[in-house]
Amino acid sequence: MSMGRPREFDADDALQTALELFWRKGYEGTSITDLTDGMGITKPSLYGTFGNKEELFRMALQRYEQNYMSFFWKALEQPSARVVALDVLHGFADAQTEECNPGGCLGINAAMGCSEAAEAIQKTIIERRQVAQKALARRFERAKREGDLPADSNPDDLARYLLTIAQGTAVQASSGAARDEIYRLIDIAMKSFPGSN
Repeated sequence: MSMGRPREFDADDALQTALELFWRKGYEGTSITDLTDGMGITKPSLYGTFGNKEELFRMALQRYEQNYMSFFWKALEQPSARVVALDVLHGFADAQTEECNPGGCLGINAAMGCSEAAEAIQKTIIERRQVAQKALARRFERAKREGDLPADSNPDDLARYLLTIAQGTAVQASSGAARDEIYRLIDIAMKSFPGSN
């Protein structure tokens, strides 16, 4: 029995390149040729290692969340709802405007250009966003129980509000807005957030 040819590329480096391409060009804007050229591999190597474009995107999205979005889960541990909100928004702004990264958010950039043909990708992105939104709402529910948020606060609406602001700043960042500009937007948005300053 003959063995297959050994892999002639670093799959980890190739995945990072794919992540950056998807982040910069979106899911549908990134062609298989873009991927194979950028990753320096052949189509059979792409399919043999990563499955298909959709699976490669899911792997890239998972890496993105691990490497660029870990701040989110740390922010939930902050002692007050207001600090949680600020850390979440500043964390998004920092990741979205880091000079060595493509601008904006991988999920937003990928979803904005998706047609019906990429419905599964949109669904994946929506599901991931809902996980984050539910975690944030649970944290705000706790803050409400502890008296850190007013009794009439709606934790679900506050979580949705923050993620809407984060998505808006992602669009701004992908259009070239600087970090200090986004921080100023965050300051304005936080004026509507309940709780102590």
